[in-house]
Amino acid sequence: MTAEPQSVDRYVVVGNPVSHSRSPAIHAAFSRQTGEAVQYDRLEAPLDAFADTVRRFLAEGGHGFNVTTPFKLEAYDLADRLTPRAEAAGAVNTMWIEDGLIHGDNTDGVGLVRDIQDNLDVLLEDRRILVLGAGGAAMGALLPLIECRPARIVVANRTAQKASDMVENFVEAADQYGVELWAGGLDALGALSEEEGCDVVINASASSLQGELPPVPDFLLGEGVLAYDMMYGAKPTVFLAHAARCGARTSDGLGMLVEQAAEAFYNWRGVRPATAPVLAELRAALQAEAGR
Repeated sequence: MTAEPQSVDRYVVVGNPVSHSRSPAIHAAFSRQTGEAVQYDRLEAPLDAFADTVRRFLAEGGHGFNVTTPFKLEAYDLADRLTPRAEAAGAVNTMWIEDGLIHGDNTDGVGLVRDIQDNLDVLLEDRRILVLGAGGAAMGALLPLIECRPARIVVANRTAQKASDMVENFVEAADQYGVELWAGGLDALGALSEEEGCDVVINASASSLQGELPPVPDFLLGEGVLAYDMMYGAKPTVFLAHAARCGARTSDGLGMLVEQAAEAFYNWRGVRPATAPVLAELRAALQAEAGR
């Protein structure tokens, strides 16, 4: 008697463009590892038809999807139910159907925290954290960072008012967890003393995409500091190369990419995959591509 073939549940990553996304490789590895019957593909949505595209995918039997640039804000508006971290971030990167409703989550921040604490072994409790940038990436990271109970989080942005406006949304959470919050312009970082300093500096700005170095005083990137860039690649970003010259320990955002995907997989399947082997596999693939 032959066994019935196992049905395969369909998931996609939706973006525009989306051909560069590494999510299919990550989720294929999670599927092999866990034995979950998952098919994961890319789906490019027209810039003016995100909602129609994903509703069609769901109507055709899709179980869930990830959302990447430039649709995370539209995904937030599409969701019938939002997780607290999605509400705090004001953006959604993970969606699924449950009880006939479209649920939305933001797994970017928890992916960042897990990479720093679990993969890099840097506990964030009582640490001094500097976040560079006040856009969507920083917004998604702030609540998960606050929940780690660091001593202080400084958000610095080229436009000081934008940093202040963002931080205002998290004052209540910071008070709840006993975290000091400060916001200002990048030009104000020089006013921090070496004694005040930072333990972790996270580049959540677009500077690395543009090949620019954010104006961070060198003394904030010295020995004992973890300099983390949410961008990743086969070679260090300009920010990480500079931080290494200043004596900091450095890490790119490849681990964050894998960890946020693992959280999405858990949302969908109720199974948490091991991320270390997938991260090693992805890192090797990046290096191989760079050597071609």
